[in-house]
Amino acid sequence: MDRKSFIKSFGALSALSLISMRLRDIENLAQTFARTERTPVLFVGHGNPMNAIEDNVHSRAWKEVAKDLHPQLILCISAHWESRGTYITGDAHPKTIHDFGGFPQALFDANYPTPGSPETATLIQQQIQEPEVHLTDRWGLDHGTWSVLLQMFPSADIPVLQMSMDRTLSPAQMYQLGKQLAFLRSRGVLIMGSGNIVHNLGMVRWGDDPEPYDWAVEFDNKVKELIDRRDHAALIRYRDLGRAAQLSVPTPDHYLPLLYTLGLQEKAEEVYYFNETMAFGSGSMRSFVIT
Repeated sequence: MDRKSFIKSFGALSALSLISMRLRDIENLAQTFARTERTPVLFVGHGNPMNAIEDNVHSRAWKEVAKDLHPQLILCISAHWESRGTYITGDAHPKTIHDFGGFPQALFDANYPTPGSPETATLIQQQIQEPEVHLTDRWGLDHGTWSVLLQMFPSADIPVLQMSMDRTLSPAQMYQLGKQLAFLRSRGVLIMGSGNIVHNLGMVRWGDDPEPYDWAVEFDNKVKELIDRRDHAALIRYRDLGRAAQLSVPTPDHYLPLLYTLGLQEKAEEVYYFNETMAFGSGSMRSFVIT
C-alpha cells in the first residue's frame, strides 16, 4: 500500500482503534513486562535499502551493536511512515513493506516475519497523554525498520512495533513525544529512530566511494557537536542552522526520527557513535547509542 492509499484509509480503521482499557487493566498489562535496567536508545542511519541484505561496513556495525542489546520488544520511529495523526501498529503479525523500487529481486524477496504486540501497542496508546495515539493494522514494518533489524536481529523473534511521524506536530512536539516514551525503557523496550541526519537524494553522487559534499560534512559534524553539547534546543530548531542545514535536510522526514531519540536522553547518559561515514555524497550514515 502506498502512503496516499494509507492516509485515505484512516477513515476506515479496523476495530483496533476502538480498543479501550480500564486503568486496572492497564496496570495488569504493565506487570507483564519484566522490569529491567534502563534499555539503551538507538538512532540508526539506515541509508540504501540494500544494506538489508549486503555484508558491508554499515551492516557489520549494526550486527556488532546488536550484540550488546537484549530487548524484549522494539519500537521504531521510521522516516518512511508519515501520517496526519500519531499511529502505532496494532496487529499481531506486521507485514514486511517493500516501499522502494528499482532494486534487485533479492531485496524484494527479503522478509522479516517478526511478531507484533497488540497489547503493548494498547498500553502505549493509553499512557501517552498528548497527542492522541491511534492503533492501526493498515501499515506494517517499512524498510526504515526491517532493513536494519534484519541485520541486527536476524532470527526475527523479538516483537516489533512501529510508530508514525505525525506531520501535524512541530519538531518540538515530536521531541516531547519521545520523552513520553521513556517509561518503556524500564520494561525492556528498545526505542529506535531510523533515518539519516543528512539526506539529499536530489544531489546523490554515484560511484564506489564518492567524495561527500562540503555542506554535507559540515552539517553532519555540526549535529554531532550539538549532540555532544546536549544542545537539543538547537537541534530542534535545525532550520536555523544555515545553508548546510537547508541542503542536508531538504525534506524533514529523515531528520525527525533523531528528535524522538534525543528526547529520551537522561541527564547522566552518554552518546556512543558508530557508522560515522558519509554515503552517496549527500547522505550521512552516522548512528549512535544512548546509554
